[in-house]
Amino acid sequence: MKPLKTKFLKISFCTIKTAIIVLLFSASAKAQIQKVEPPFWYAGMKNSELQIMFYGKNISQYEASVSNNVAIKNVEKTENPNYLFVTIDTKDVKASELIFSFKNNNKVAFKQKYTLKERRTNSADRKSYDASDLIYLIMPDRFANGNPKNDSDPSLTEKANRQDPSGRHGGDIEGIIKNLDYISALGATTIWSTPLCEDNDKQHSYHTYGQSDVYRIDPRYGTNEDYVRLSSEMHKKDMKLVMDYVTNHWGITHWMVKDLPTKSWLNQFENYTQTHHRREVITDIHASKIDQEVCIDGWFVPSMPDLNLRNPLVAKYLTQNAIWWIEYANLDGFRVDTYNYSDKTAMANWAKAITDEYPNFNIVGEIWMHNQANLAFWQKDSKIGAIENYNSNLPSVMDFTLQSQITSAFNENEPSWDNGLIKFYNNFAMDFLYPNPNNILVFAENHDTDRMNHNFKYDLPKYKLAMTLLATVRGIPQIYYGSEIGMGGDKGKGGDADIRQDFPGGWAGDKNNAFTKEGRTPEQAAFFDFSSKLFRWRKTNEAVHFGKMTHYIPENNTYVYFRYTDAKTVMVVFNNNAKEQVVKTSRFKESIKNFKSGKDVITGKTFDLASEITLEPKSALVLELE
Repeated sequence: MKPLKTKFLKISFCTIKTAIIVLLFSASAKAQIQKVEPPFWYAGMKNSELQIMFYGKNISQYEASVSNNVAIKNVEKTENPNYLFVTIDTKDVKASELIFSFKNNNKVAFKQKYTLKERRTNSADRKSYDASDLIYLIMPDRFANGNPKNDSDPSLTEKANRQDPSGRHGGDIEGIIKNLDYISALGATTIWSTPLCEDNDKQHSYHTYGQSDVYRIDPRYGTNEDYVRLSSEMHKKDMKLVMDYVTNHWGITHWMVKDLPTKSWLNQFENYTQTHHRREVITDIHASKIDQEVCIDGWFVPSMPDLNLRNPLVAKYLTQNAIWWIEYANLDGFRVDTYNYSDKTAMANWAKAITDEYPNFNIVGEIWMHNQANLAFWQKDSKIGAIENYNSNLPSVMDFTLQSQITSAFNENEPSWDNGLIKFYNNFAMDFLYPNPNNILVFAENHDTDRMNHNFKYDLPKYKLAMTLLATVRGIPQIYYGSEIGMGGDKGKGGDADIRQDFPGGWAGDKNNAFTKEGRTPEQAAFFDFSSKLFRWRKTNEAVHFGKMTHYIPENNTYVYFRYTDAKTVMVVFNNNAKEQVVKTSRFKESIKNFKSGKDVITGKTFDLASEITLEPKSALVLELE
């Protein structure tokens, strides 16, 4: 037994010695490197250059090298010694574990592992959202609380307080996952969630647009792994996930803002300067330089530092962060906040870098302007942009001109030269400005605008008119959570919190659970049943996805248009009057052609197209022609 005991002691000693060395190595590396971003990367990317940011106390004094014969193309230091930006070339480098060595006086002081992972099969060719989809916009903190245990987090300042309308209420990723069947039953195919990355603001952090770590899901929503699981569960149901990405600004509590790599990481003036929001100056040939500078470089609000995308380090950081999330979470698209608040050349490069990697990837930019020429300037391959030799490379924009007209037009019972349904005709008459009208996001409201149902005074017929329009015009329709059950909110009276109320049934103990058929009130059911029937039908009809459009000048506050392909034709008829209207069909003969009748997709009723169609007050018909 003695020899066995001796052998055991030797093994134990060796094991302990090895463990001590590993611990010392790990402690040394940890002491020197606090963050590595991107935390890992992927082999086989089209752009093989990878800029890795190493962050740690005085790390710039070390000389970096890397294993596996990987070439270091550039090492960049800034005035802050805590940063080191190392660019490597991953071309022909297989998925593997790299070792970065950091030397001082020709001696290795510490090492850092870095992983190149395998990409998913056909990752570069992923299909994105398009006009065949319906996007459901969620503000996660207000949608559903699937895991009450993460309502607050010790590492983050603001704690849950559902009694505060502007506080954190506890909605999370798990709440979305648990209600995917509800969203699918509505007819939605795609989810756009407002940002989910960490926001450590002291208050009002629930909207998450002031992000403090763009590689970390806010723990009050869940974990990075939970976000990946959401994507996976959605894909199992043939649904798509769109990330809300912010290029213009971070939050004042972002860890890098607290220790800037370089002063030029942010746009800064001698004194605090806020943007004037007059984005017309970007394309204004008469604009002064100072007006343009304040527009682009001014801060959105004092708590949101403005990122300087003209700095190549910043531009590369944001580009890689976006691509990292696409690969890691298997994303299907982006919606980009405050898109044209950043330098337009830098944003064009950002969008191109992403679409070069993913040719089918859709990105819609928030261009909050109410002029079609200003909007069209920002869509990829715009001839308006070409006047200034500019191509945004941005596939899609949000149709704010249409959005602003929906609630006003349907509230105008008495038409005039420029009121009522003529607003829609005039809007679509400007589509010649867009290089791709079918790839424009159409919506009646979102998390920043007035709630549609409030403006309609919760009038179901007006809601039906608005949804019918969104379901049948060109573009990608987007609806805002809760409107499909009649939710509203008065922004003028209650501010943003009032248009971002909790979805009933999303919290344990809610008296009303609108997620279930049995739990809906009769009023909620009326809204939901119509919405579900309309949008589930929309999924099946290619004519309203990518078909052409012919419309007719409105008469007597009625409006008729056709969406058609070679195989299918849909006729849409609106009566915006408070009284019954009769529409003569002879005027539309060029679109009706040889069709004899049309079947209403909601009621199933068949209408004879021979002479006239009678419409009830404040109603619309969606007729599949036969």
